[in-house]
Amino acid sequence: KLRPAIVLLAAGSGSRFGHSTNKVWLPLSGKTVICRTISNAHQAFPDARLLLVINPDDEAMARDILAKEIPNINIEITYGGTSRHGSEYQALMHLKNDIQSGAIDVVLIHDGARPLASPDLYKKIAEMAVEKGGAIPTTTINPVEIDLNHDTQIVRVQTPQGFRAKELLTAYEKAEADGFIGTDTGACVEAYFPEIKAFAVEAEVSNLKITYAQDLQLAEALLKL
Repeated sequence: KLRPAIVLLAAGSGSRFGHSTNKVWLPLSGKTVICRTISNAHQAFPDARLLLVINPDDEAMARDILAKEIPNINIEITYGGTSRHGSEYQALMHLKNDIQSGAIDVVLIHDGARPLASPDLYKKIAEMAVEKGGAIPTTTINPVEIDLNHDTQIVRVQTPQGFRAKELLTAYEKAEADGFIGTDTGACVEAYFPEIKAFAVEAEVSNLKITYAQDLQLAEALLKL
């Protein structure tokens, strides 16, 4: 049986959205973006450790919204770093004891601003990650190995990205010691474990990232389909 943890990144700002609030806290069809993201992750793995990575300035608002919208879902909160990589490192430090003990065997890292990733996608990524070492949703259709550190293969990458927990933790601890910052989760793992190839899982067209105002409108339309 899989023993997953799901890390949801929500520590960014709303600058590109043209909004003072981080876009994950904006409403989407009657529920905030982040609570839709959390609900799908929880539906995929009801027993998983769920960890929300936030900006400390958002904590009071975050706890209030989570209590109102998803009171029955147990989600832990930790603070993010100054970069995406830094936020991932902070999350792994939060989970470190359970990873080392084996209570967590796979970690999925997902953008909180991708609220439409289906529970099925989380499951596929987790299963492939445990089997192969790593798994990433991409527009590549066949399950092939992708080299994330070279530009020879151009793929459109989504999240969640999943990796075996112990190797993922080790990679980020080594990166912290070296001052290495990866472009995404897979790049950091491959820098320290070149033998681990992240396998491509077919991405979902509807798994859009809410970056600009029109993305929110598109997500609203997709939810009505």
